Amino acid sequence: MQDWRKHRLTGERARPITLILVDGVSWLLAIFAGLMLRFDFSIFRIQVLSTVQVALVVLVSQLIFGYLLWLYRSRYKTGSFDEVKTMVAVVTAVLVPSWFAGLYIGYGHGIPRTALIIAAPIAFSIMGFARYIWRIKHERKLKPGKSATRTLIYGAGYAGEQTVNHLLTDAAADSLPVGFIDDDPRARNRTVRGVKVLGTIEQLREIAAETDARSLMVCIGDADAALLRRVSDLASAAGLKVMVMPTLSQILSGASKISDLREISIEDLIGRVPVRLDAGSIKGYLAGKRVLVTGAGGSIGAELCRQLTKFGVGELIMLDRDETALQDVQISIHGNGLLETRDIVLADIRDPQALASVFAQRRPEVVFHAAALKHVSTLEKYPEEAWKTNVLGTLNVLQAAQAHNIETFVNISTDKAANPTSALGHSKRVAEKLTAFTGANSQMRCISVRFGNVLGSRGSMLPTFNKLIAAGLPLTITHPEATRFFMTIPEACQLVMQAGAIGQSGEVLILDMGEPVKIIDIARRMIAQSGKNIELVYTGLRQGEKLHEELIGTGESNERPYHPKISHARVDVLDPVNLDHDEWFERLRAHSVEVV
Repeated sequence: MQDWRKHRLTGERARPITLILVDGVSWLLAIFAGLMLRFDFSIFRIQVLSTVQVALVVLVSQLIFGYLLWLYRSRYKTGSFDEVKTMVAVVTAVLVPSWFAGLYIGYGHGIPRTALIIAAPIAFSIMGFARYIWRIKHERKLKPGKSATRTLIYGAGYAGEQTVNHLLTDAAADSLPVGFIDDDPRARNRTVRGVKVLGTIEQLREIAAETDARSLMVCIGDADAALLRRVSDLASAAGLKVMVMPTLSQILSGASKISDLREISIEDLIGRVPVRLDAGSIKGYLAGKRVLVTGAGGSIGAELCRQLTKFGVGELIMLDRDETALQDVQISIHGNGLLETRDIVLADIRDPQALASVFAQRRPEVVFHAAALKHVSTLEKYPEEAWKTNVLGTLNVLQAAQAHNIETFVNISTDKAANPTSALGHSKRVAEKLTAFTGANSQMRCISVRFGNVLGSRGSMLPTFNKLIAAGLPLTITHPEATRFFMTIPEACQLVMQAGAIGQSGEVLILDMGEPVKIIDIARRMIAQSGKNIELVYTGLRQGEKLHEELIGTGESNERPYHPKISHARVDVLDPVNLDHDEWFERLRAHSVEVV
C-alpha cells in the first residue's frame, strides 16, 4: 500500500527536474519553429550565436518565473487545470524579458521581433501536450484492476463525473466504471475519461448484458425514494447490485463526500426525501441562542440536538425524564456519557413546578417540544396517559415558556392529528390548538410541525421488522392495502428546523413526505433482502388505526409560500381555560374508528 501511495504521488506531481527539462526543450523547439515560420522555412537565415543568447535568456526566465509561481515546487497535480493556468502565467511572464532580449540582442542580427511572439504559444502547446501524456500514462497505472466489479453509473451530471474521476484514478477501488446511464437526452453523447453514456434506465437490462456489468451506482444527490424504488426494481431484474451516494444535503453540509457510496438500504427505498435547507434563515433564529429540547432522549429529540449543534447555538439544554436516553444522546454529541454537564436536565413535562424551575434557571430563548407518547395501540388502551403527557404536558411547557418570554416555540406534532381517529391523534390535535392559542395571545412565535412516520425510531416499524426477521418469526401486517408516509429522522429534523425559521405564529407547518408507501411492499422487500423464508400474517386494523394516513386535515390549506417541502395551515385555537378532560374523552369515543 505504501508503494502504491508513493507511486500515485509521483504520478500526480511529476518531479520538478523533469518538468524543467521538458519546458526547456519545449522553448528550444518553439524558438526554432518560430524562426523557421518567420523565415519561410529557410534554415540558413538563422543566426546561431544570437539565437543561443536569446534562448539562454528564455530558459533562465522560465526557470525563475516557474519557481516563483510554484510551477516547479510540486504544488499542482500534473496536467490539472490549475497547473495549466499557472503555465499561462509563466509563459506570459517569460515572454516579456525574452522579447526585450530578442530586440536588444537580435536587432540587426537575424532575429525578427515577432519570432518570440510566435514561439510562446508553440512552447505552451508542447508543454501542455507533454503533461497530458504524462498524466494519461500514470492514470492508466492507477486504474482499478481486473478484479474490480464492472459498474454502471446512473447519472452523468457533476456527481457522476466526479465518481468516475475518483474510481479511475484509484488502483485500490473495488469498482470499474464501464458506462453511464442517464435519462436526459442532452447527455446522450457525453463521455468522461472514455466512459460513455450508453442509454436510459429503461434500457438497463440490455446495457448490463452488453457491458457485463455487475453493479449500478446511483450518483444523483437528490434522488428520492420513489426514484430509488424504480431503479432498484429495474436493477434487480437486470441482476445488478445497487449502490447509492449520500443525499445532497449531507454532501453540502460536509457530513459526507460524493465518493461515500454504499449499498442501497430499505430506508433509501421508502423514506429518502432529499432536503435543501436555507441555512442562513435557520442560523438567524438559532445562532447564539439558548435552545431547550424536550424529549431530548427520544429519536426525534436526540437527532434535533445533534443537528442544532451545527448551527452555532449558544447553549443546548437537553431535557428528558429518561436518564439512560439522555446519556445516549450525550455520548453521540460529546463522546462521553458522564451526565455531569449543564446541557443535561432530568425532568418530566408532567411536572409544572419542575419545568418552571428549569426555565427560571436556564432562561432558554428557543424551545423544541418533542416529548410525547406516540404509539397508537398503547394509547388506545391507556388514553389517560395520552391526556397527561401529550395534552397537559404540552400545556405545561407552553405556560413555562410564556412565563419566561421565549422567542420561538416549535411543537412537534404528527400526521395522526389530521382528522384524528385515535387517542394519539386527538391528544396531538389538542396540543396543536393549545400552541396556536398561545401564539395568538403572547409575544412568542408558536408553531407546530406535523409529519408522519420516521424510520429507525425506537419501537417503529423497521426495527420491529428487523427483529422479527432476525428471529425467523412472521411479520405482522394490519392490512394488505395499508399505507403510511415515511421519512428518515435526519431529514425530518432538518425540515423541523427549517419550519422554525419560516413559520408564522399560530401556524401548523406540514412536511412533504413524498408518496405514501404500502407496508406490505416494505415487508416483502425486507424479506427478499434477508434471503429468509418469512411468513406474512395479517392482523386487521386495530382500534383507532387508519387504512391510509393523512397529513393535511379537512379544510386545511396546502400552500407552500417559502419552501417546496413545507405546507402552511391554520388550526382552531383552544383556550386552556376551556380544556375539559371529560369532553375530550367524549370526543375521542365519538371520533374513534370502529375496527371490523
